[in-house]
Amino acid sequence: MSKTDKSLSETDIRSPDSKYMVLRSSDQDKRNWISSAPVCSSLARHKILHLGTAMMNPPFEIVRTELGGSYFLATLEGRGRVLVDGRWKVCAPGHAFLLSPGTLHAFNSLPDEPWSFCWVRFQEDALTQPVAEANSPVLSTFDGEVLRHAISGLHQEATIGKQPQMEALWLDLVYRYVLDFAESRLLDPRIQKLFNQVRASIGEGWSNERMARAAFLGERQLERLCLRQLGRTPRQHLIWLRMHRAAELLSEGQLKIESVASEVGYANPFVFSTTFKRCMGWKPSSYPGLRATSKTSRPSP
Repeated sequence: MSKTDKSLSETDIRSPDSKYMVLRSSDQDKRNWISSAPVCSSLARHKILHLGTAMMNPPFEIVRTELGGSYFLATLEGRGRVLVDGRWKVCAPGHAFLLSPGTLHAFNSLPDEPWSFCWVRFQEDALTQPVAEANSPVLSTFDGEVLRHAISGLHQEATIGKQPQMEALWLDLVYRYVLDFAESRLLDPRIQKLFNQVRASIGEGWSNERMARAAFLGERQLERLCLRQLGRTPRQHLIWLRMHRAAELLSEGQLKIESVASEVGYANPFVFSTTFKRCMGWKPSSYPGLRATSKTSRPSP
């Protein structure tokens, strides 16, 4: 298996006294922690591989280097850390994070601090619009309790109630909560308009001053809005949009790395390659990401 970094290779560390409530879409996954979980085949309708709630006692660490699906996690109690664009950030109660397919997924518990959370793991393909899009928040506020209740209701119906119509209602509710977090339409209209403009001319020189001017905001006000709604500063989100576009171009396989770098605003291919690896977890030359799906419509809830 390819490795992105000596300190961030494929990792799965779970304390044996941790507790789970899990549903999986099929019985194909034989890993110890999920092999006894009930199967809920209707999860596949929304491209969900597995979901659940957990109380993880330290040590707990997950690193996934080859994921084809979005990953959503909402903290309930305690705190955890998630790797965002090469930087570790804390995810506390009242917050959630959403990781994109084709990127390095890494998160862990803090020392001596149990971490309770709920999660939804998607398995998307080249014909499916990922839940996590370029303008989706990566780390933002979210009431994890509402999702926990929806997952609990789905688990109850899938294992005890056995009423297909009720199961479908609970599943749609779970999916809707995640989708509402992910959809860029929930952004401040000024932020959405700005980054739509940035994406349309991603290779141009976008300074903080130019972005603030385009959004009709002061630079500090723009930074506060972006941090609250996207989990990134304007500059960090600009870099993410560039790397996201670069990943699409690399997946299409029609351009050399130097040309991809130029397309997304980097005159120096070395700087581009370093930035791409930090954000995506891969060198551009070995990126295994999904083929671009920008023309595919999002599945209905």
